Amino acid sequence: MSVDLTSLGLPADIPKFLAPGQQAAPPAAAPSTLKQREKAAIIVRLLLSDGRKLRLVDLPGHVQKQLARDVGSIRQIDQVTLNSVVEEFIAELESGGVSFGGGLHEALSILDGSISGSTAQDLSREEGVELTSDPWRRLVEVDADLLQPLVENESTEVAAVLMSKLEVGKAAELLGRISGERARRIAFAVSLTSAVSPQAVRTIGRALLAQIDDVPARAFSSSPVDRVGAILNNAGSSTRETVLAGLEEENTEFADRVRKAIFTFANIPERIRPRDIPKITRLVDATALAQALKSAEETAPEAAEFILANISKRMAEQIAEEKADMAAPKPKEAEAAMDAVTGAIRTLVDEGEMEFFFPDDE
Repeated sequence: MSVDLTSLGLPADIPKFLAPGQQAAPPAAAPSTLKQREKAAIIVRLLLSDGRKLRLVDLPGHVQKQLARDVGSIRQIDQVTLNSVVEEFIAELESGGVSFGGGLHEALSILDGSISGSTAQDLSREEGVELTSDPWRRLVEVDADLLQPLVENESTEVAAVLMSKLEVGKAAELLGRISGERARRIAFAVSLTSAVSPQAVRTIGRALLAQIDDVPARAFSSSPVDRVGAILNNAGSSTRETVLAGLEEENTEFADRVRKAIFTFANIPERIRPRDIPKITRLVDATALAQALKSAEETAPEAAEFILANISKRMAEQIAEEKADMAAPKPKEAEAAMDAVTGAIRTLVDEGEMEFFFPDDE
């Protein structure tokens, strides 16, 4: 039985084990009575006695057992034999190139994250190899939109394990997306997860990851909520309200998420913090801002008042003077002016200079 010692991470200072004052000579033939595994046992015994840490755990179990027996059988070795074994070992190290551990087990560990979880599961079942990689390293990074169906459709116990492994903020977000009754059951089940074994948690993680990996590639990069929201953002107000009313009848939760994805001039008081108004007005042409506020006096008076209340007194007076001298904007002019304001807001949000405010979230 041979042991691939190059996989053990052994150091290059083996010559220190030679007899004092003796230089490493060309390899001498070790006594023929020693088998290759016994020579390996001598080297391992020397290194361990010197305080070295060897990665013997990487060897197959049956090899570890045999090595332990051989190390235990070592009693007394003369200096000539010891020197011969060490010199032969040094020669082996110097002549070797690179050694890779073999087998599907190590291959699956190396390829973890590079091949799909379902493929790894299939290979492990076909070849009878146990997967040791931690599926939760990938699962905790999965987007909440992909995790939501798992929370909704899996058993309460599985959902509780998933929630327990996620970062608190993401878990809270997912819990807020599902129905109140199910959310309560999952929250209670989390309190019972202390009895779940690590092996069970790994098994659950692999099953969930396999489901994630089995989801076919999406034709659209953005979510349905974002796509519907973008469409309604650019639709007329009457069309927008009609569509939203229909969505409310079909799916209240989806309609609520779409409303949050929509942003119009009228949403400014409820979605923008007062401190951010000056940032917005600095990006909007003065005439366009005056036109937007004049038009909003009829269509969105609360938004107009909110903006004027959160800019400097001097600027508010200048806008009031300009509005007084301005004819009522035509519908297209009014829409363009309001779009200039909401466009400035989206630019600031996209650049991270501000964020939308949702009162319900607070």
